[in-house]
Amino acid sequence: MSEAEPLQSFFTATSPSYHYASIELFAGAGGMALGMERAGFRHLLLNDFDRAATETLRRNRPKWNVVHGDIAEIDFTPYRGIDLLTGGFPCQAFSYAGRKRGLEDTRGTLFYEFARALKESEPKVFLAENVRGLKSHDGGRTLQTMIEVFESMGYEVCKPRVLKGIHFAVPQKRERLFIVGIKKEYASDVAFVWPKESSRIYTLKDALKKGSLYTCDVPPSPGQTYPEKKKRVLDMVPPGGYWRDLPLSEQKAYMMKSFYLGGGKTGIARRIAWDEPSLTLTCSPAQKQTERCHPEETRPFQVREYARIQTFPDSWQFEGSLTNQYKQIGNAVPVNLAFAMGTALVRLLNDITEVQ
Repeated sequence: MSEAEPLQSFFTATSPSYHYASIELFAGAGGMALGMERAGFRHLLLNDFDRAATETLRRNRPKWNVVHGDIAEIDFTPYRGIDLLTGGFPCQAFSYAGRKRGLEDTRGTLFYEFARALKESEPKVFLAENVRGLKSHDGGRTLQTMIEVFESMGYEVCKPRVLKGIHFAVPQKRERLFIVGIKKEYASDVAFVWPKESSRIYTLKDALKKGSLYTCDVPPSPGQTYPEKKKRVLDMVPPGGYWRDLPLSEQKAYMMKSFYLGGGKTGIARRIAWDEPSLTLTCSPAQKQTERCHPEETRPFQVREYARIQTFPDSWQFEGSLTNQYKQIGNAVPVNLAFAMGTALVRLLNDITEVQ
């Protein structure tokens, strides 16, 4: 293990019965794909529309079949019978009222393209992930429509579950919704078991310092900076604090009209402490609503710090502008969380292999 790689002693991996093959859609910077690879999956195709993201994948895994471009133009029928299809399709709204046409009612959305890939490739198992908010979107009807579409295509859908990254060796309060589907011809003989949560909570110190997560301190890297006016304000915020820790006059000046509105707004002027997990990373670390200030230095987290909080190895390099690198990392599924899900899926596919 090189000094750039994270430790993995807290994982209990499951050996796959054979090298399970997968397709990864909306692959981004590869957080999900890397976790699945570690779990034992062999990626036959990865797709994304973002040029910098696909260049990131190609740089780190030159042998992966990375297809850049519009998913609507990809034919998935050559992959029929593949073991696993995964993807975090962006959640676009679509009507529930006219859902009697099933899949056709979602046409024009990226969910439709994910479902089309599912229909054409007919994998044994699929994994869809999304933001927690999908669970309650339109009173839960959007998610229910998706489940009904999946079931109409011959899949038994497990009850979707929100997993918290902090329970899976991720030093970040990040939550993702996961949907697992099993082809109905196997579903009566096997059961998907969700990955077991860990009782240990990893902190920012675990992410950025040598210790139980990484074998060395985080290396220096480029990063955004705060304008002088914002830096002056954040200089007054203690580790673990936020805008309410400012003097009253500074609170009013910084928050303006928002000062008089309800809600905690705990992400504003937020400085993360060493002994706590990071708040959920966003696509931009310096925006007023989502500041993520370093515990000691008054600056946003740098790119490599961002990547570590998402549990990427230091050897994983990101392409594109600084802004695009932050976006790629902020949108990613944490690698350790993906590994935990991948291990659970390997166990499921091992069971399917036994009953075939």
